[in-house]
Amino acid sequence: MKQNSVAAGWLSVLCAGLGQWYNKQYSKGLLFVLIHATGVYLISTTLLTKIKGLITLGDQGQHLEKVGKIFKNVPGDHSIFMMIYGVLSVIIVALYIVFYILNIRDAVAVGRKRDSGSAVKGLNNDIFPWALLALPIIGVLFFTIMPIVFTSLLAFTNYASPNHIPPKNLVDWVGFDTFHKLFNMNVWADTFTGVLTWTIIWAVLATVTCYFGGILVALLINQQGIKLKGFWRMLFIIPYAIPQFVSLLIMRNMLNEKFGPINQYFRYFGLEGLPWLNDPFWAKVSVIVVNMWIGIPVSMVLVMGILTTIPKDLYEAADVDGASAWMKFRNITMPYVLFATAPILITQFAGNINSFNVIFLLTSGNPATMKYNNAGQTDLLVTWLYKLTLDFNQYNIAATVAILLFLIIAVMSVLLYSRTRSFKEEDMIQ
Repeated sequence: MKQNSVAAGWLSVLCAGLGQWYNKQYSKGLLFVLIHATGVYLISTTLLTKIKGLITLGDQGQHLEKVGKIFKNVPGDHSIFMMIYGVLSVIIVALYIVFYILNIRDAVAVGRKRDSGSAVKGLNNDIFPWALLALPIIGVLFFTIMPIVFTSLLAFTNYASPNHIPPKNLVDWVGFDTFHKLFNMNVWADTFTGVLTWTIIWAVLATVTCYFGGILVALLINQQGIKLKGFWRMLFIIPYAIPQFVSLLIMRNMLNEKFGPINQYFRYFGLEGLPWLNDPFWAKVSVIVVNMWIGIPVSMVLVMGILTTIPKDLYEAADVDGASAWMKFRNITMPYVLFATAPILITQFAGNINSFNVIFLLTSGNPATMKYNNAGQTDLLVTWLYKLTLDFNQYNIAATVAILLFLIIAVMSVLLYSRTRSFKEEDMIQ
């Protein structure tokens, strides 16, 4: 009774497509044979060589060779290109292996249908969903997975200035040495600890101030007796409507210690100006306040929408019971707002950890300090990572920081979200 499935399965193990031919799916069988032949050709002629290059990262870098009486510059192996081609080759080989396994499963499944006397679908029915998914899958593999894998691999190399920058020099695999250096070498460990601490403080303050500031503004505008509500909404949404980099550059000029309008106003009233962006404390205060100016409108609009969904009869019942305004806010408004916005609140927290624009455009990570290596007092991990790569060519340290940053965000997001009512009572959302 199982002759067709067994025979089709073993034929597909022998060669992709033969099982489909056995099952009388000739078009599908021909397509699978062509894919199999292409895969075998690419693996044997190109991909294995590229994968070997990924393992060795080259034998000799760019060097001079004496030809006659003169020296000529001879190109060598480029370790980073070899790594990229190697990762691409591994992905293609992995895709081929997945295809081969699916080919066997398909042959066995169709064989079982023949054994049971069921109708067998044609190629068009089988291939249509895969044809729709093929482009997104390829896009995710090569534009999302591949860069992540490549960046992660850099953390396990010595790819850094001045001695390991291709094409002059080769890059070598060093295992966890970069992680060890980041955590145990004082010059890196002190910087990482200091920047990480400020990153967490910044993320918490930026999230809390924008979130509760937005709720406060939304509640104030929604109060009965407030006139021109449309005007107030428009007024608060203007900072969000202006391109963020324009707003930040304007604020940077306004906060200039010598020539900024804010300090000019101070001096007009006989007061001394403040070093808004040049003092470590005031620089941190400035970035948080400016971030509130940009972030509060987002929370305000979100909360104003949620406020319209809260049933009025809850407030009417609270009025009958003699509840104060604070009791209604604490027991009705806030639980509803928190339930609806908890996932967004966590997203904002993760986004603030990676908030590049505010810090880079407002302070560029400054003021500088001798305590940190290649980082300033207001640098976040993400802006420090930018400096490490583009300014100082410390790619292996930057890749290590990127991995740790991803782990911090992923772990904190999962832990925080799993403790919210939005996660525990997700069935309430219809």
